[in-house]
Amino acid sequence: MKPTLQDLERLARGAGAILRESYNTEHTVHYKGIIDPVTEADHASEAFLLGEIKARFPEGHILAEESGSIQGTNEDIWYIDPLDGTVNFAHHIPIFCVSIGFASHGVLTLAAVYDPMRDEMFTAEKGKGAFLNGKRIQVSAVNELEKSLLVTGFPYDTWNTELDNFKYFERLAKRTQGVRRLGSAALDLCYVGAGRFDGFWEFKLKPWDIAAGGLITAEAGATVTAVDGSADYLIPLTILSTAPGIYQQVKEQLK
Repeated sequence: MKPTLQDLERLARGAGAILRESYNTEHTVHYKGIIDPVTEADHASEAFLLGEIKARFPEGHILAEESGSIQGTNEDIWYIDPLDGTVNFAHHIPIFCVSIGFASHGVLTLAAVYDPMRDEMFTAEKGKGAFLNGKRIQVSAVNELEKSLLVTGFPYDTWNTELDNFKYFERLAKRTQGVRRLGSAALDLCYVGAGRFDGFWEFKLKPWDIAAGGLITAEAGATVTAVDGSADYLIPLTILSTAPGIYQQVKEQLK
């Protein structure tokens, strides 16, 4: 039995309700790394998602941020981020989401990214376009780098890695209208799909960070690759998603 897009929406809304209810409470924060927190809401949201998926679609593999890899018996893969934007959530900044991607035989086919604080549901089904609360979305038509607004993120090991992204942040900030950092890769990708940003890039990600958002932004018309231009961004775990008119210009700056 395969899930439908409506199944992913229901799962994302259920997990999002858990996050919304927990948002204004005092959080219990633990750290997986120096600047990589996890809260009780991450665990509660993921427990809900895993319970629902195992009950209704038990054959699939699951890649989830907190639980890691859970083996299944068929070729389906679920990419689950129960709370993308945990640092924001832990500081009571209302920019975070639930991200759910579904792939069959290695091809991403369904995606739902839900922002519970704005009640914004971004969805996509492969070959059928991308939507925000049921209305089709499309990337911007910008074709000049200096007229674009970009967004990016930084790795959790930014204190001790050479690939900390600051060089590229500075380079592109000086060639565009600006570069923002919101703290949620999934929402960054969806915002490119909705035309709010014109492009997004980031290094050193995890599959659950970008699987759902990658499909949504691609279905909205973005050019989506790894930063080096290769088609499968889930292998090197870097991503570049832009309006087609500035893709080559941004890619050139990331060399």
